Amino acid sequence: MRALRILHIADIMGEPGRKAVAALLPGIVREKGVAFVLGNGENAAGGFGLTKKVTNDLFAAGIDVITGGNHMWDRKEVLDFIDDEDRLLRPANYPDGVPGRGSGLYHGPDGYLLGVVNLLGRVFIKEVDCPFKSADRELNELRTKTPIIIVDVHAEATSEKMALGWYLDGRVSAVIGTHTHVQTADERILPRGTAFISDAGMTGPFDSIIGIQKERAMQRFLTQLPVRFEVARGDVSLNGVLVDIDPETGRALAIERVQLPFD
Repeated sequence: MRALRILHIADIMGEPGRKAVAALLPGIVREKGVAFVLGNGENAAGGFGLTKKVTNDLFAAGIDVITGGNHMWDRKEVLDFIDDEDRLLRPANYPDGVPGRGSGLYHGPDGYLLGVVNLLGRVFIKEVDCPFKSADRELNELRTKTPIIIVDVHAEATSEKMALGWYLDGRVSAVIGTHTHVQTADERILPRGTAFISDAGMTGPFDSIIGIQKERAMQRFLTQLPVRFEVARGDVSLNGVLVDIDPETGRALAIERVQLPFD
């Protein structure tokens, strides 16, 4: 049986990242035989948060599900539409009562159902609920519907992401780390069949400091004063990972990093 190929697009940074997705994604889907596309969009609106227009533009570009992270609420506009858009996920381990949803079931090709879970790390980021226990809660429901489940772990600490990878090995198809904007080279299939990478990288300008204009970022480090960050523009690339999954068992068969220049 033919493997189901999933593309996860790494953190989309501002307008340069959005333009790279719009330009490159159709070709990737066609040439690589991609069946389903996820993208982390929490930096897509000017580097911080999401607006309705930006969200719709990412869906129009070919992304099936958008995941979030610690910048999810930077644009207050998101509160007006997140409850009505089931293709937009926020981390599942925000406290009860927070708008939106942390996981979802989506229809893929040939009638397959795919589960997606979004989690937020706690180390160096926010005081949120336990991502491990939140993953257990979400999987208790999703695994009754499908064995194909992708987890986006938006976290700072490599150790925390690795721990979640091992914790979820054999229960999900892939654990994909996001947030640091630096693609790691530790992609692998864990012993029980879960694909893992510590961080998928960034889709945006690499003539920068993690997507921000270098001079502004350095000024903050040098002075420790508030500095308005602006998204950089040069050396734009699309980062991400391709994961091949056995649609019957949900086990990952392969994981491959993606690094494509845009300009």
